[in-house]
Amino acid sequence: MTDASKGNILLIDDDKFLVEMYGAKFNSAGYTTQICLTAKEALDALGGGFAPIALLFDITMPEMDGLEFMQQVVEKHLADDALKVALTNQNSDQERARATELGVGLYIVKASVIPSEVVAQVTAMLHKEH
Repeated sequence: MTDASKGNILLIDDDKFLVEMYGAKFNSAGYTTQICLTAKEALDALGGGFAPIALLFDITMPEMDGLEFMQQVVEKHLADDALKVALTNQNSDQERARATELGVGLYIVKASVIPSEVVAQVTAMLHKEH
């Protein structure tokens, strides 16, 4: 991590193109990003000591979905202080409610925002929290 970094961001999405594009946007905004294509990979990164100030995850992923991932994060006390952001195309009230129960502070529907707006919303939430 460089001295100029605003902090670590963990991005979890099985869509490689999308997650790399978000990674590039956060990197250009001054963050250090780590990209994971599966929830298991993300849990391994967190368990291995990667300390993000925010983690952004998709809900719809194979093997372990984003809400199951968040359940694991909560149970294992991983990234307790990080801003949790659901970045998904799922927009059901039930999924929003479950995400909120799991400590998700920001729920963004991908189809309704452009990537630079996602970076701006996450940055604004991080500034509000600190």
